[in-house]
Amino acid sequence: MFAEERQKKISQLLKEQSSLKVTTLTKLFNVSESTIRRDLQEMDKKGLLTRTHGGAVSLQSTSFEPSFKEKEIEGQNEKVIIGKIAASMIKDGDTILLDSGTTTLQIAKHITAHKVTVITNSIDISAILSNSENIDLIVTGGSMRFTTRAMVGPITESILKNFRVDKAFIGANGISIKEGITTPNFIEAQTKKVMMNVSNKVIVVADSSKFNKVCFSIISPLKSVSSIITSGDLNEETLKEFEYAGVEIIYDNKEE
Repeated sequence: MFAEERQKKISQLLKEQSSLKVTTLTKLFNVSESTIRRDLQEMDKKGLLTRTHGGAVSLQSTSFEPSFKEKEIEGQNEKVIIGKIAASMIKDGDTILLDSGTTTLQIAKHITAHKVTVITNSIDISAILSNSENIDLIVTGGSMRFTTRAMVGPITESILKNFRVDKAFIGANGISIKEGITTPNFIEAQTKKVMMNVSNKVIVVADSSKFNKVCFSIISPLKSVSSIITSGDLNEETLKEFEYAGVEIIYDNKEE
């Protein structure tokens, strides 16, 4: 089957289902995962669907949200690159906020600075940093969302409002010049907003698949972000558009 035929069939399937997984499509068409990923990338560029971690969703599915486990598997090389870059920005004595997520988890794994205070709403990041003598760890508490393993809601927000930090590293599912920083879940978006509000510098960490995507809940306009750290397949045109919008893009497309 030619690529054009395969992509036409994928479009038909997305009309019947809100989302499709790469693994499902590889079995259906009896091709490699890299072949399906190329198909989805081409279709994404044509505006036929929205690429996600592990598959694709129809353009109408702004509320689609992959699980923590699905995100942990996908784009691992990109996340490690982003994590190392972000960790290098953390200096001795800094106070920082680490949002829950698989990309911010990589930041936690690569912190080398000393006497750093970290506030986080992630049980996974807490587990990693609890073993470090260089980290003064504060865990927010709150209601944990199973999908993202993030502690969110009024309790989390109430605790966060007691602090002011140097830097916040925030994850996102969508990054758009027009709509700003977005995520599928409204409650989680509100918690991320508070994190941004108590931080002197806001740094969004997200791989290239999140660019030019819009999700259900708005976290903030683009102007509220100091910089975006990303990695992966991001074209020059997109980079220039965001730079013209006044956002610093820290970009590395090298693979680990």
